[in-house]
Amino acid sequence: MAEKKKRTKKWIQPHHKVVVPVLRFILAPFICWLYGLKVEKFKEENGRQYLVLSNHQTGFDQFFPSLAFEQHLYYVASEDIFSMGWLSDVIRWIANPIPIKKQVTDIKAVMSCMRVAREGGSIAIFPEGNRTFSGKTVYMNPAIGGLAKKLGLPIAFFKIEGGYGVQPRWSDVRRKGRMKAYVSCVLEPEEYKSLSNEELYQRICKELYQNEANSQGTFVHKKSAEYIERVLYVCPHCGITHFESNGETFRCTSCGRSAKYLPSKEISGDFSFRYMLDWYEYQEDYINQLNTAELTQAPLIKDTCSLYSVELYKGKRCLGEHVELALYGDRIEVSGDFRETFPFADVETITILGKNKLDIYYHDMVYQIQSDKRFNALKYLNLYHRYKNLTTEVENGSFLGL
Repeated sequence: MAEKKKRTKKWIQPHHKVVVPVLRFILAPFICWLYGLKVEKFKEENGRQYLVLSNHQTGFDQFFPSLAFEQHLYYVASEDIFSMGWLSDVIRWIANPIPIKKQVTDIKAVMSCMRVAREGGSIAIFPEGNRTFSGKTVYMNPAIGGLAKKLGLPIAFFKIEGGYGVQPRWSDVRRKGRMKAYVSCVLEPEEYKSLSNEELYQRICKELYQNEANSQGTFVHKKSAEYIERVLYVCPHCGITHFESNGETFRCTSCGRSAKYLPSKEISGDFSFRYMLDWYEYQEDYINQLNTAELTQAPLIKDTCSLYSVELYKGKRCLGEHVELALYGDRIEVSGDFRETFPFADVETITILGKNKLDIYYHDMVYQIQSDKRFNALKYLNLYHRYKNLTTEVENGSFLGL
């Protein structure tokens, strides 16, 4: 007798329909209280499948659409949450999210989305792939237009407002303030089937755009400026440097100039920037003026970190607990407990996970750099992309990775 073909286990499991609603019932009041959040229930759901697309502001964003929808949503999630050993197994069992490699073309993730859709599930994606450091919606991969067309599901646009005020990506504390989350509109397949992938992509960008670099609302905490050095690394008076924060204030360690981060999200002090977005865009302009070929002899800056190798979807192994990173215009050098050089020419991509973890995709390996809470990973990402923009033909020559 011929051996029977092994059946592929379904992505959608019956227990998802039980476990997730129970967790929602238990956690919803706590999450709403924690973030000062008001979620509008999506009353037009009617048991249909959806592709839910949302902007991305806080570390808890993946919970918010699930509070608006009755059905279980299968989230597309960064590979990092699948590399945490037993905890990753628990997450898979509860919700079975769809893994994706950040900032690279991941055909497997696309196939997994199509598989979930065929099985009757709804899919939730944050097209930015990154939380904003500045308050303004960041770059979205144009591939989201083609994926949406392939899935052919009604697109529910989910808006999160106030998240940058309550907890900026660079901060560890939640401020006292107000957030809201809701489905802003639904785009039916018959409405977008005649659009090109690029036209649909532009529509998605328009619907999810959010700019919270303004004084709307107040967000209060006595440590409102702490860890702002995770996003700031260019002083208008000193160039690339380190900052340090304490409570509501922060300062440049080179020149000593300081400022205060106000409940209105404004910056007040020795610098001319009013909002974080102003400083963030100045920082990008500064990097986009650099000629990386002239910055290869001496490091622009150094940091002390830990280095790990990541076996995707399994776990991590520490290569060196105390290593020194040196950033050059064309490479990152690692010395100390472990020695390695990452030439930008040979690096596939660099990404930031969470607030300040740095992943380097190099020679079929993924290396993760972790440091203390004050580590700034953004400068490494930005310099890498500046190098790539100068040495390869790219459509968007000013894009620096976020």
